Amino acid sequence: MNLSLLLATAGAATGTASHHLLTRLRRGASVHKVLLPLMMATLWAIAGWQAASGQLPWWWLPIPLLVAWLTATLTAVDLKHRRLPNALTLPAYPATAATVALASTQAGWQLAENALLGATILATCYLAVHATSPQAMGAGDVKLSGTQGAVMGAVGLPAVAVGAALAALLTLLLPTLTPKRLRNQWRSGIPHGPALLAATYVIATFPGLKSPP
Repeated sequence: MNLSLLLATAGAATGTASHHLLTRLRRGASVHKVLLPLMMATLWAIAGWQAASGQLPWWWLPIPLLVAWLTATLTAVDLKHRRLPNALTLPAYPATAATVALASTQAGWQLAENALLGATILATCYLAVHATSPQAMGAGDVKLSGTQGAVMGAVGLPAVAVGAALAALLTLLLPTLTPKRLRNQWRSGIPHGPALLAATYVIATFPGLKSPP
């Protein structure tokens, strides 16, 4: 079984487990029990294909896998319920730190420094927008931005600007890409979390990184 197929299988199983996890959160989250495993399988398979083809170093692979899990679970919740649960966004910080630290042992600690800078830059920008216009940028988006900025920064500081711009563009496109039955449930504006997560996943999965000699 090749890596892509193996990760697709593991992703589907993880998506199923994540569906059960979401239903057991304190506030609960009802999401599609088939769509979530399908999203996970697809995103993990793409990352596996990138790694198997030599486009991703092995030491980087845990990062897009983590981002993919956050992307699938948080997107499913945010599109339907317009919130990003603390039960997922906050534990993402130590998880992201662990995957970045693992990558840094192979690529050098400059990667970790860039990740910290990326997290600080993006979180500061999002916090400023939230303070100015809470409806445009929710508190959940601010909490999410630190981990996503860290991943972008680990790729390279210019990736933070690229990721932020891509997230803004995807937010504008989201209403045209989302079924009407979900759009009708958006009472407080267009959700930004899915766009930020998608932008981070693209950057993390296609970073152009090479293994050190």
